[in-house]
Amino acid sequence: MLKKTTISFLKDLGKNNNREWFMINKEKYESSKSDFDQFIGKLIPQLAKVNPALSGLEVKDCIFRIYKDVRFSKDKTPYKTSFSAQFKEGGKKSGKCGFYLQVDPIGEWGSFMAGGFWMPEAPVLRKLRQEVEYNTSDFKKIINSSAFKKYYGALEEHKLKKAPKGVDPEHPDIELLKYTSYVATHQMKITEFTTDNLIKECVAGYKVILPFLTFLNKAND
Repeated sequence: MLKKTTISFLKDLGKNNNREWFMINKEKYESSKSDFDQFIGKLIPQLAKVNPALSGLEVKDCIFRIYKDVRFSKDKTPYKTSFSAQFKEGGKKSGKCGFYLQVDPIGEWGSFMAGGFWMPEAPVLRKLRQEVEYNTSDFKKIINSSAFKKYYGALEEHKLKKAPKGVDPEHPDIELLKYTSYVATHQMKITEFTTDNLIKECVAGYKVILPFLTFLNKAND
């Protein structure tokens, strides 16, 4: 679980997203970051029990910086209002898809756990679509399972309006081949992050989505 002071810091940051306030409150940031890092350090070995490929991951291999890259963004606020981490074989820069966790009390996307490939580059997306096309029944079995649908619902609706280039528009499962991202998300309440069940809930979410991640990573091997 996270401390309530960590959530409070993120809320305050959202109201004061500027460097002057951040520097004055740098000690609160360091304390909150340490709290989140410690939680991730406890979560990693629990996820590794489900998927041994995560064994050996360190906290630094999973967490993301709070500092934003604003060079190509209209929103020039310098800091994210979230703490986040991604868990996948080889660490967050490995190129594989993985399990993502974000705690954000005020941001547009809120707090959630998710997994999959978000807006992959064209060569990767072609591989994913090809795997879905060649093994449609296996893919549908995963995303239509009662556990997956109950926990994650449908895949996020990031899709083309028409069939991708080179794909038959009359393909019986054309809708599965229109995706530009293959991602599933489970929204969370901010209060869940300060309960004793947080690690248990994250592990449960990971167990459900792991077959989906395994399928996608196999496609991109």
